[in-house]
Amino acid sequence: MARELLPHDLVAAARWAASLLRARLEPSPVERRTLVIKRALGSQHHYGGGSDSELYCEMCEYLATRINPHAMHRLCLGGGSKRTLSMEHGDSMTDVFEGVEFTWASVAGQSQQGNGNAGTESLELSFDAEHTNMALERYVPFITATVAEACQRDRALQVFVNEGSSWHGITHHHPSTFDTLAMDPELKESILADLDRFLKRRDYYTRIGKAWKRGYLLYGPPGTGKSSLVAAIANYLRFNLYDLDLSGVYYNRTLQSLLNGMPNKSILVVEAIDCCLSTVSRKKEDDDSDDNHYGSGRSEPRITLSGLLNFIDGLWSTSGEERIIIFTTNYKDRLDSALLRPGRMDMHIYMGYCCWESFKTLARNYHLIDCHALFPDIQQLLSGVEVTPAEVSEMLLVAEERGRRRGSPDGCRVPQREEAGNA
Repeated sequence: MARELLPHDLVAAARWAASLLRARLEPSPVERRTLVIKRALGSQHHYGGGSDSELYCEMCEYLATRINPHAMHRLCLGGGSKRTLSMEHGDSMTDVFEGVEFTWASVAGQSQQGNGNAGTESLELSFDAEHTNMALERYVPFITATVAEACQRDRALQVFVNEGSSWHGITHHHPSTFDTLAMDPELKESILADLDRFLKRRDYYTRIGKAWKRGYLLYGPPGTGKSSLVAAIANYLRFNLYDLDLSGVYYNRTLQSLLNGMPNKSILVVEAIDCCLSTVSRKKEDDDSDDNHYGSGRSEPRITLSGLLNFIDGLWSTSGEERIIIFTTNYKDRLDSALLRPGRMDMHIYMGYCCWESFKTLARNYHLIDCHALFPDIQQLLSGVEVTPAEVSEMLLVAEERGRRRGSPDGCRVPQREEAGNA
């Protein structure tokens, strides 16, 4: 009836208005974007090599931690030393980042006979177009950073020693951790807080124009746990150790070469620094008329104090970042004051004799006990003698051996005050 009774122009105008209203009320289809991440078939999953497939491998490693095996009908179980899950080709999954859904799909590639490649496979990342900047600037960098952190945490640590101007490493197996360290709890917490603060301050160091490094001086009597603390720091940070023997370094330029050979995220250790380097003054160093070196014999090291200072806090020290430098010494007073100032050795940590809290940690480590009838006597003894954690550890080890033979942890008698004092 409307078509018959109403003018044609009015009917056309009504249809146009209805379509306009419908377009405004109905949601428009969401525009999607897809990122394709390819890997050449036959390439291995590895990290840090800079290959075209490295990003693909990082994405697979990340998605393996996000797959819900109960929500997927088919999964691929990878081999190797570490079992990992992955999607079968043709399957997809959803990951949520900052409240936004990102869809991943595994796609089997086609063989490419023309250009000599065996073919490619790919991961496709799909998301709403409005989240493109988030995907490229935050989500993908978040994935790569997460994978890098996991690799850093799970890798086997190495300890390197210098031979000439190069480093040679072996696997680091030292089991020391901050939980097993026998030291004052407040000091332990302050060290952990300082390390955590250092790791988070990359932008801060850049803003103030300083190299991203931190120096620690560990000093105290022999046997107080300085080497154990170094190992605990390495295990906590998951940084490799570089044990520098200055007696094998003859020239300043060798120091520079060694420093350049250290990667980021590493710990440089110089143990017994007072024995490695004579503490001559700057004045004496300046008065040396020859090559400004220690000693006159050809076989003696020629590294200078200024060369060592430049090594730890000069232009050379800016060749890397996120580094820890640790000096240990039994005699702090023998060191040149130039080595000790902030910026070189930022935190001085005194490793003292065994206190009561340290003993309780050792008792827990060796005998798995937190309380014992002998504890009050031992606490009283420790307040009157100076005994190192190493000496207490040896006593507890002997007690453990006797206890195993007797079927009891009480195999070691409490030493008298004179005996403890002699120890």
